[in-house]
Amino acid sequence: MAQASTRFTRIAVDTNFLRNLATGIDIARDALSVIRDRLPNPVVLVPPTVIDELTLAFTEPSNEMERKEAGMALRVMRGDWGFQPVDLVPVGHGIVDIIADKIRERGYLPDEERNDSLILAEAALMGCVLLVTSDRHLLDVPPGPLRLLLDSHSVSTPLIVSPHRLVRDYFR
Repeated sequence: MAQASTRFTRIAVDTNFLRNLATGIDIARDALSVIRDRLPNPVVLVPPTVIDELTLAFTEPSNEMERKEAGMALRVMRGDWGFQPVDLVPVGHGIVDIIADKIRERGYLPDEERNDSLILAEAALMGCVLLVTSDRHLLDVPPGPLRLLLDSHSVSTPLIVSPHRLVRDYFR
């Protein structure tokens, strides 16, 4: 008899969520519990730009707290938290750049928020259903127009949600 394949629910996380987990902020831990308890077969993916941001914060920090948070997140994301850092093949990075540029060109994110547009595009290309972030710029991206843009590139449209809203509204 053929065995049914397990379908995973892909969740992308932003840098601020990982740093909040590293410092033990309750709402981040609660949001992770909600993801694990309520979503079918969740797999938490860490986009390449998030890895880059953490690495930069660790190697060239603006303050010691930032360095500690980034270092902790980098050390424990795979083992203790069970998250999967993701890299994209070169062609995937090219697609991400194109989508991220369009996100900013259309004004969904300001030009100076290039990394946010890359993280959003990476989450879409990875097929994530959620992008967990506390970043106001990302949370303010208009969902309808974003869906049209991402559909035109044949990638998924993740629901951009804060840890607070995830805990409060989505999975009581």
